Amino acid sequence: MTTTDAFTLSGDWSGQLVATAIHAGHALRPEVADLLVLDEGVRLREEDPFTDVIGAGRAATARVVVHRSRFEVDLNRPRDTAVYRTPEEAWDLEVWRENPLDEGVVGRSLEVYDAFYSALGARLDEVAARGPFVVYDVHSYNHRRDGADGPEADVEGNPEVNLGTGTVAEVFRPVVAAFAQSLGDQEVQGHRLDVRENVKFEGRALAWWVHERYAGVGVCLALEFRKTFMDEWSGEPDPDHLAQLQRALTATHEPVLDALAGLSRR
Repeated sequence: MTTTDAFTLSGDWSGQLVATAIHAGHALRPEVADLLVLDEGVRLREEDPFTDVIGAGRAATARVVVHRSRFEVDLNRPRDTAVYRTPEEAWDLEVWRENPLDEGVVGRSLEVYDAFYSALGARLDEVAARGPFVVYDVHSYNHRRDGADGPEADVEGNPEVNLGTGTVAEVFRPVVAAFAQSLGDQEVQGHRLDVRENVKFEGRALAWWVHERYAGVGVCLALEFRKTFMDEWSGEPDPDHLAQLQRALTATHEPVLDALAGLSRR
């Protein structure tokens, strides 16, 4: 296990499947908290709470959980934009007491970014040496933007699970197909999951990094779960719904690993 106050890498890294929750964190280091003026409820709404729970289906699976808020450093953005310096870089939200943010603070936040990718790279280098591997990059997204009592976002443009594959190489299409089929076959809340590809999101920096560093060997599936498993305005989860999503995602492990093994035999 690799544990810092910013992130934890745990589980069994002898296999070829890794689950990450890089936006699950809510913590801030003290100097960042002192400068932040963003309302905590708004901040939580833009983070991805409980994505670490969704991805934790098997104790043996390699897991990556980030504890720091994306408002300290966003590990799913390129390094030069990983710290939100101005409102324009943070969905027009007023984040900091002073704009732009002090570059000394930015630099210390980027140290977290560098430490994270260094630690993850060291682990994934060993995984890649054994052959093809897959990363489940688990995120979530809001669907009730107009308030707690407002309407839900339309179903057509907001799948329960958006499967982001914008930079996935063609060689990994059997893995993508196995994942989409197996997850879509799972029943959650009395119906089969609505899983669609690249409707809202196509994957960002973590996926780009995996596909560049491990070209032809590593595939990162960027998974965005619609926040029907919680009240995105109060922050309260639905434990049963979360448990069902966890089981559903776990059910994809075997078919996805079989698809990966098929690539190795080619």
